[in-house]
Amino acid sequence: MGEEVTKMGENGPLSAKLQQPTHFVLVHGISGGSWCWYKIRCLMENSGYRVSCVDLKGAGIDPADADSVHSFDDYNKPLLDFMSSLPDNEKVILVGHSAGGLSVTQATHKFAKKIRLAVYLAATMLKLGFWTDEDIQDGVPDLSSFGDVYELGFGLGPDQPPTSAIVKKEFQRKILYQLSPQEDSTLAAMLSRPGPILALRSARFKEENDDIDKVMRVYIKTTHDHVVKRHQQEAMIKRWPPSEVYALDSDHSPLFSTPFLLFGLLIKAATSVGCH
Repeated sequence: MGEEVTKMGENGPLSAKLQQPTHFVLVHGISGGSWCWYKIRCLMENSGYRVSCVDLKGAGIDPADADSVHSFDDYNKPLLDFMSSLPDNEKVILVGHSAGGLSVTQATHKFAKKIRLAVYLAATMLKLGFWTDEDIQDGVPDLSSFGDVYELGFGLGPDQPPTSAIVKKEFQRKILYQLSPQEDSTLAAMLSRPGPILALRSARFKEENDDIDKVMRVYIKTTHDHVVKRHQQEAMIKRWPPSEVYALDSDHSPLFSTPFLLFGLLIKAATSVGCH
């Protein structure tokens, strides 16, 4: 990661090792986009870290329509393309929020040697994705207690399974941002887009080698989460134990509700793997 540089001083050559700044790659959840990370990105860059935020297919400013995205490989292609473009000797810290955990896991299967640390933030953490009923029970949000909360899209026709979903605007603050500033939930309501749920449900990964188990993982729990509920987080942690587990007194969106505490935990996690 470092580069040896030699300079000439009054008494001969001086050597200084220039460290490249730690590189965080931040991945949003369903209906989100790179815009979700604006507070965290600002805190990180002001502290000298390098930050990349990725818009997945049909999210943020990506022009695709979620109803046209039917496979997880297609949905996650922007992240995989980004990871592929990194130099072979560069290692990043990959952070996934909510359904972004699936994106992080797939990237870890494919690019383990480029990942120094994988961080799951209130995220779906399933080693092989959705293969079993237990995977679905632990990793898929169940919002039925709130009533009919989803606005669905049927890109394959009304008689086919829904291809996209978004939480209706009148439910968003109550479910997703109940502890977040009003300004942030208003911003989110303006920028959120339907997410390709058919693609997400198709997330299934094949373990081709054991490299994924060589990548350190951290899970950050959110203790007032209405989306990925506490028992789901605990179940996923128990089934595929990470090296560290942290907790935030937060709703599902600590990016908005507790940005300073989240920033502190991300830096603590980075320090644990030798990043500064």
